[in-house]
Amino acid sequence: MYENIKLVAMDLDGTLTQHKTPLEEKHRERLEALGKKYKLLMVGAGQVMRIFNQLEGFPIDIIGNYGMQYGEYKDGKMRIVRDDIVDCDREKTTEIINKMREKYGFTEYRGECVEFHPSGCVTFPILGTKALQEDKLAFDPDRQKRRKIYPEVVEAFLDYFVFVGGSSSFDMAPRPYNKYYALDRYCKEHGFSHEEVVYIGDDYGMGGNDESVYSSDFNYITIDNYTQFCEKTECLLK
Repeated sequence: MYENIKLVAMDLDGTLTQHKTPLEEKHRERLEALGKKYKLLMVGAGQVMRIFNQLEGFPIDIIGNYGMQYGEYKDGKMRIVRDDIVDCDREKTTEIINKMREKYGFTEYRGECVEFHPSGCVTFPILGTKALQEDKLAFDPDRQKRRKIYPEVVEAFLDYFVFVGGSSSFDMAPRPYNKYYALDRYCKEHGFSHEEVVYIGDDYGMGGNDESVYSSDFNYITIDNYTQFCEKTECLLK
């Protein structure tokens, strides 16, 4: 099935590592083995340098911010090649989020009601930007609360791709940026066909930030827990 693959692209948190934690040694060894056979690419939702630091400097090219950023690893360093920024109407965005808070009873929160990122991406933190970690983890562990209102959030932010992010948030990237767009753009710029690519990701359900790749023509290996990474990628080393 994978005899024509030349590029292995992947998500980070939940796929290769536990969320926001360093790369485990056995997974580093698996990446090294895959790197001897394929070109490797990280496709992330966070910033390139945040991903690179979490990987503790593993030599891999990185797409960040859903394609708004791109970094190339060369001569022992990560070099930012692209860093797109899109303007955001902060007043309008805050107004829409406050209306949704009132409608669904999300009026109590810690910190700010919305987080604006320098890139133009936006986070709607339902519990606020300074919510306690234990509260965030307990809020919506199966994502059903957010998926119930997900279509309405999508409709309210037509200029963005909306994702059910983290444990208690919605993340939004300005169109056309999402992981499918980012991976397709990379392929066009580096001469890969979609048939030569396999993507590995865990967030492929409704509203997941890997869903756009999962529902496309790219080959896809699903992971439901990062501890499955070695097991799930064994097929690529045969």
